[in-house]
Amino acid sequence: MEPLTLTTDRLVLRTVGPQDTEAVYAACQDPDIQRWTTIPSPYLPEHARGFTERSVPDGWANDSMFTFGLFLPSGDLAGMLGVTMRSPGVGEIGYWGTREHRGRGYVTEAASAVARWAFGRRAIDRLEWRAEVGNTASRAVAERVGFTLEGTLRSAITNNGTRRDCWIGSLLPSDLSLPSTTPYLPARL
Repeated sequence: MEPLTLTTDRLVLRTVGPQDTEAVYAACQDPDIQRWTTIPSPYLPEHARGFTERSVPDGWANDSMFTFGLFLPSGDLAGMLGVTMRSPGVGEIGYWGTREHRGRGYVTEAASAVARWAFGRRAIDRLEWRAEVGNTASRAVAERVGFTLEGTLRSAITNNGTRRDCWIGSLLPSDLSLPSTTPYLPARL
């Protein structure tokens, strides 16, 4: 699939490329991003180059990962968001916000827009969110978007060589009043 651009009220969501390498590198020096995400730590310039020049374009080209930079109208990078395909119809969303733009709702706004895009244009019927237990900022974003917290998975994330427990949640098209591409029959409780 060719990369595309989405817009929200306050953001331009577009793929990142070589022109964004320095901004990605600078953002990923933030200890909170290194602590709570699975990016390499320490995060080196070659990691940023590999991400913007290979990982992102390859993900779009082979339909395995759809990565968007969250940009303000000024051109400043406010965050990053990606949807990784896990199995047919199931994607996993991940995101981070830059230190200087946190707390303004940008990641929530972007995650809502990308979820709608994924349900409407990518035939995704289940969007999963995972975050290491304790990452309350990520959990707050997921809950504001409408994800249902489903529980805790033991030893489900590896971060810097250590297995850690994670929270898992899901968002379905019906949670946003959108149709599914495959019928869904919920369990009766």
